[in-house]
Amino acid sequence: MFNSLTEKFEVIFKKLKGHGKLTEQNIKEAMREVRRALLEADVNFKIAKQFIAEVSEQAVGQKVMKSLTPGHQVVKIVHQELINLMGKENFKIKLHDNRLNKIMLVGLQGSGKTTSCAKLANVFRKRNLSPMLVACDIYRPAAIHQLEVLGKQLGIPVYADTKSKNAVKIAKKAIKEAEKSSVNLMIFDTAGRLHIDKEMMKEVRDLKQQIKPDYIFFVADAMTGQDAVNVAREFNENLEFDGVILTKMDSDARGGAALSIKAVTGKPVVFVGVGEKTNDFEEFHPDRMANRILGMGDILSLIEKAEATLDIEEAEKLAKKMKKNQFTFSDFLSQLHQIKKLGPLDQILGMLPGMNSKALKGLKVDDKEIKHIEAIIYSMTPREREKPIIINGSRRSRIAKGSGTSIQEVNRLLKQFEQMKKMMKKFGNQKFPKGGMFPF
Repeated sequence: MFNSLTEKFEVIFKKLKGHGKLTEQNIKEAMREVRRALLEADVNFKIAKQFIAEVSEQAVGQKVMKSLTPGHQVVKIVHQELINLMGKENFKIKLHDNRLNKIMLVGLQGSGKTTSCAKLANVFRKRNLSPMLVACDIYRPAAIHQLEVLGKQLGIPVYADTKSKNAVKIAKKAIKEAEKSSVNLMIFDTAGRLHIDKEMMKEVRDLKQQIKPDYIFFVADAMTGQDAVNVAREFNENLEFDGVILTKMDSDARGGAALSIKAVTGKPVVFVGVGEKTNDFEEFHPDRMANRILGMGDILSLIEKAEATLDIEEAEKLAKKMKKNQFTFSDFLSQLHQIKKLGPLDQILGMLPGMNSKALKGLKVDDKEIKHIEAIIYSMTPREREKPIIINGSRRSRIAKGSGTSIQEVNRLLKQFEQMKKMMKKFGNQKFPKGGMFPF
């Protein structure tokens, strides 16, 4: 996400930092390029103009101009203004475990409402709430089935009534059902349209009146940029929602919707969808997002993702083995599985401070390559995994046949594994961070 904007900002600010002293002309030229970068990122024209005006006003002040590092000071101002643009702090959702909470999702068809319902339920279940999904989209033929499939995958109950054609009646029945059970969070999936119409708006307003939700979240496809922002504004004028869920952020290299939506609607982005899996869902933190845009990484989100996903005890055991240079192919396979849980490697690398956007551009770790590595290791005997040194020519041939790969691929993996062990031996006397260390 934001790859295009990050890359442009890196070039602009590198040039700015290269000047020992800054003049008003230097800043004016840099701001002109920043404005162009924002517009190319599909940021609202008026917002881009206002953003540049506020940054420029601070950047030409005496404190910056006479600073020993004026270029860095300008970056600091841009960083703060990006945070102000997206919302000074992240939105806090207050739910209670001793009563029935209700969240309603609205938006256009194809924006990702149904999937977001499941992802949201998954988030709050991890916070010890007991969610139920409610299928109130009675128009899209596959909507109810999709919600039921997602609910089954997560082990979360779904209330659906395929016979009824009245969303309000379905919602009422679902609430009665939830009140009789241990459910304390209901998430309502509502119908969308290809565009805004009076009939749809009336239905969601009627649902709001009946459900009396604690929160209404507008779901928008981040890739539609300013279209998503304009639709959000119309929804908010008609319905008044509490916050925004932006989907497909992992596919949006520009980020215009994320940068514009708060300023246009006055409502913050609450969550972002960063992949197709139910775990690919993150809370939106304006300060962390500003860090990502300026290439400063997002180490806090990476730590939270690791803590929620990885087996820390297992990682610490592996760290000890690494220190003693006892790392085996079985351990390597375990680490590979842990890393896969975190999500796409390009996303993980993008969260690390100092990662160059050009180096990450177009980086995609081929899932087939990882499957080939797994197949090769699974084709080894337990003894071969523990002592790869015994893998001679005939064993390599057998492993290649068993894994459906070539002898060259087996040789390459064995060579890489030995190089990795040598690298880890160098770190043997160093203190490993808590939670272990990934071997690549």
